[in-house]
Amino acid sequence: MPSKLRGAWRLVRLLVHLLRGWWTIRWYFPGWSQARRDQTVQHWSQAMLAILGLQLRIEGQLLQQGPLMLVCNHISWLDIAVLHAAVHCRFISKDDIRTWPVLGTLASGGGTLYIRRASRRDALRVVHQMAQALQQGDVLAFFPEGTTGDGSTVLPFHANLLQAAIAADAPVQALGLRFEDAATARPSFAPCYVGDESLLESAWRTVCAPPLRAVLRCAPAQSAQGRERREFASALRETVIGLRAS
Repeated sequence: MPSKLRGAWRLVRLLVHLLRGWWTIRWYFPGWSQARRDQTVQHWSQAMLAILGLQLRIEGQLLQQGPLMLVCNHISWLDIAVLHAAVHCRFISKDDIRTWPVLGTLASGGGTLYIRRASRRDALRVVHQMAQALQQGDVLAFFPEGTTGDGSTVLPFHANLLQAAIAADAPVQALGLRFEDAATARPSFAPCYVGDESLLESAWRTVCAPPLRAVLRCAPAQSAQGRERREFASALRETVIGLRAS
């Protein structure tokens, strides 16, 4: 199938899938148990990857139960769906996503915790909220680079949110993510979303690409063990770099 025809077909199916997810969250989630919501989010994410022709391979043991914090390098708008397909977790995201049409509802339905990045006071509030969620047994996930990279390097990690894991004495598991061509195993930059590129441009390149694979490598979970958050963040970044290089 020609790439543009394949892309158009995938894009239509993706839009329908997004709307079905929105409808489910708006009309069914209020009456469902949290366990059923979590399972639905994971199955919905797995179906989204299938629509995009994206396989998922997990290398190493990805923990499935909290209390647990996941940290991962950030490449694409697809990263959240990849992690949700692998394990149900609650993401930390910038506050303005909450008001986005359709996507805001999907993010909130997935249990996202929101932060106003420009506000130091709000960062303290979110760290406290994250620590409480960890103490209640949740799995939290965030991208400590704070923005997407091009997939070839790992940007410096921001350490502030790691304070929640330190305060809750919760383990942190580092993950290394990469995208590759499913046929050749060569790195693929099709899903990248960096710089001034629009989300639509990145999405179109992704849906037009040949079958892809997301490879998620998992390190053993570790605790801070007396390290302050900046030192802990630096160690986790080196772990992620090692996962991507191996």
